[in-house]
Amino acid sequence: MKTIVVCGATGFIGRNLLEHFARIGGSRVVGVHHERAPFQFAGVEWLKADLTQLADAKRVVRGADVLIQAAATTSGAADIVQRPHIHITDNAVMNSLILREAFEAGVAHLVFFSCSIMLQSSAAPLTEEDFDANAAMQPQYFGAGWTKVYLEKMCELYARIGKTRHTVIRHSNVYGPHDKFDLQRSHVLGATVTKVMTASKPAVTVWGSGEEARDLIYVDDLVDFVARALERQPGAFGLYNCGSGVATPVRELVAKVIEKSGKRLTIEYDRGRPSIPTSLALDCRKAERELGWHCKVPLDEGIARTIAWWKANVPATG
Repeated sequence: MKTIVVCGATGFIGRNLLEHFARIGGSRVVGVHHERAPFQFAGVEWLKADLTQLADAKRVVRGADVLIQAAATTSGAADIVQRPHIHITDNAVMNSLILREAFEAGVAHLVFFSCSIMLQSSAAPLTEEDFDANAAMQPQYFGAGWTKVYLEKMCELYARIGKTRHTVIRHSNVYGPHDKFDLQRSHVLGATVTKVMTASKPAVTVWGSGEEARDLIYVDDLVDFVARALERQPGAFGLYNCGSGVATPVRELVAKVIEKSGKRLTIEYDRGRPSIPTSLALDCRKAERELGWHCKVPLDEGIARTIAWWKANVPATG
């Protein structure tokens, strides 16, 4: 029986992955947590660790056959714009330690979640080869974007010199059950759902102009991507886009959330609040070609599922 270790297992992406692998069975599933308390889920073992500490990184990696690195310090648009430096050091340290210890331990497969913030705005969907190191990166993303590029290259290095197969996922904006739904820390869809579902006034305020566009992917599609990569990745190193391939303007996204909520709300725009004026979609044909993966959940359906989950879970938990 192989051991699957999910780092960041109490977070949004990590929790969805942990529950998936525990539910299907056939593996020993270990969830790594830090500040958040673990939750009860059948078939899951728990390990508390601070992954910025070498001793803890060694403990987590020891005995793992598959290591899914979903741990990170994250934030929303306000912090990204106003304090872009705050997460870079911890994320660089923890991932550097994990990658090295996985190499030393001979872990069979490591999955690293990158993202698309190093990419420039584009009217056409971008492939994995379209990152231009000489082009200007969005200023708010400069630190975090180059940190992601460094970690992608470290994955490639260790795949070349060691036994560990590495999968790097450049995913777009992920949404769905267990998202933060926090106005300060969530990304665009989670924050929008909270704004709409808790609206006490007849209008919802959107930060910025609403013209910027985002590629959004429902979390079940990301989980399916990871499962397929573990089974089908053809080489020792794989860098893949993972998104819907469609850039949806924020103003349209907010309108969709309002429609699916069943509420009668208008939209107001606050151009004085933090926003990140980029528009981007991901070309995911490489993942379809090599892994047999494609995005299955349409945005309207994903929003409806997310709102249903919010209604069933968020008010009850406060």
